[in-house]
Amino acid sequence: MRVTLALTLVAIAVTVIVVARLCAPVGLPSPIALLLVGLVASVLPFVPEVSLEPDVVLLGLLPPLLYAAARGTSLVDIRANRRAILGLSVGLVLFTTFGVALVAWWLLPIPFAVAVALGAIVAPPDAVAATAVARGIGLPRRVTTILEGESLLNDATALVTLRTAIAAAGLATSHHGFASHGEVSVGSVARDFGLAVVGGVGVGWVVFVLIGLLRKHLTEASADTALSFTAPFLSYLPAELLGASGVLAVVTTGLLLAHKAPVLQSAASRLSERVNWASLTFLLENAVFLLIGLQLSRLVTDVEASEISLGRAVLVGLVVLVAVLLLRPLWLFPFSWLSGRMGSAERASLDVPSTTVTSWAGMRGVVTLAAALTLPESTDHRPTLVLIALIVTVGTLALQSSTLPMLARALDVRGPDPREDALQEATVVRATTGAGLRALDALPDVDPDVRRDLHGSAELRVNRIWERLGTLGPRDEETPSEVRRRLRTVMLDAERAELLRIRDEDEVDHEVLSGVMNQLDAEEAALTWTTARTARLRDAELRAPDQVMTACEHLESEPDCAVPSTSEGCVDCLREGLTWVHLRICTRCGNVGCCDSSQGRHASRHYEGSRHPVMRSLEPGEAWRWCFVDEALG
Repeated sequence: MRVTLALTLVAIAVTVIVVARLCAPVGLPSPIALLLVGLVASVLPFVPEVSLEPDVVLLGLLPPLLYAAARGTSLVDIRANRRAILGLSVGLVLFTTFGVALVAWWLLPIPFAVAVALGAIVAPPDAVAATAVARGIGLPRRVTTILEGESLLNDATALVTLRTAIAAAGLATSHHGFASHGEVSVGSVARDFGLAVVGGVGVGWVVFVLIGLLRKHLTEASADTALSFTAPFLSYLPAELLGASGVLAVVTTGLLLAHKAPVLQSAASRLSERVNWASLTFLLENAVFLLIGLQLSRLVTDVEASEISLGRAVLVGLVVLVAVLLLRPLWLFPFSWLSGRMGSAERASLDVPSTTVTSWAGMRGVVTLAAALTLPESTDHRPTLVLIALIVTVGTLALQSSTLPMLARALDVRGPDPREDALQEATVVRATTGAGLRALDALPDVDPDVRRDLHGSAELRVNRIWERLGTLGPRDEETPSEVRRRLRTVMLDAERAELLRIRDEDEVDHEVLSGVMNQLDAEEAALTWTTARTARLRDAELRAPDQVMTACEHLESEPDCAVPSTSEGCVDCLREGLTWVHLRICTRCGNVGCCDSSQGRHASRHYEGSRHPVMRSLEPGEAWRWCFVDEALG
């Protein structure tokens, strides 16, 4: 028995890895492929029957998946978009729930309360699917934030509604976290919802405080990461036992811990947690769909044995799928219009193209499948309801995730320009680097060579970002930072080869060798990450960025541009026999000089001699300006 269980777990993990790897090049959503693989495997005689219990999903899979999604979401962005997020996570869920309930009640011989339960099951979009699709196709950050926030918070609304519908239907259930039957009234519903929200957020905050206190005494990254694995369960279980929303508790804990991570954790702990959670999330979110697929044949058998034929069940499932797809834009467009009328158009509502894309980004996932499995066995036509939930999940994943990129491109709904990101990153890094250098210069008795070396390293760090801007010249030309990365990579290969030779001769203790190897690996990983970012920026579509930051006094008063003094490039570089990376122009006199990442740094030297405060990029497609006096970008 133990060997069979171990082999089954290994087979699931290997299947998830192989299928996901095969799906990546062709762009096929791995959840759909895993469902199909599971369906095929379920009819093979040598594959053991796998039973996915509701508690395994609700208690074992849902909390860590929600926590992982919350960790990758910005608390600041959720606050800034709270009106839109609440409108979707509460209003849209209830609108979808009762819209689907009316359709199901009309098409199936079930009580209205059971139809409401089905509506609550299929109403909430999935946090993992929304995050993956939105970031994968490069949607605007505000659209991505709204989708993430909606998907994180709407589960609480859906599960409380499901709990109430089950109670109203008079269906007793032993599943953890769902109320048994009893009298249902408007007051009891309001009380349950208030307890779910307030209790869930309260429990999540308490767990956040406790984990924060523990982290102050943890110095090892491995122990800190292990503690993070307990966080979703420490939040979910007490909240559910108290009758509150375990979903909101997990989301609250995840958002607060991620927000406070730079203060509570060391850099090593944050890196370790990020890598380990990425691996765990990958396995869990994909394994759920494989496990569902393994039960499909049995589910179809159960439907065929019921009073409703399989054909009718599938037809109703398709009608419910269409209803789910239509109800989302029917809510979103009026809501977005009203939000724009009630507040600032910039922060309160989305434009029509963004609203259209958001209305088509409602992929269902793990929560819908988990909620369907929690229906009591005594529920009327339970196999049919579970099959309908599965059809909605598969249908939204297959249809929306495959067509959303085309829709976004057709409506020109794009994420931020990577060059604009680089501009903002350069501004932030320059500001933080300046703070560090000022702290260094304030220290007494610092060796001049050490001070000079640290100043050079800080300047190099800023210049690496500036080099990612502009046309970057022909593909076969390298910037100074790229030359350094290439040469350092050659050195790292030689250093690792020598380290392996020393290891094979067994002359040095293994722990010492591991420490040196870890240092080389960390440096190589940083170089690889930087190279990949630069390559993505080279391949990005070139377009002029919008205003990056609020303009300072000089940026507002100085001319926007001037006539270039030459069309040949940096005259000083040509005279001195140097080459440049990017070109800048003085907005007052038109002097053309090279950037600080170029060897000559003639744009900055021009400012030092002329005191003309503002320069502008002279690269195609770039409209940003830089103030030397205030170190402001605009």
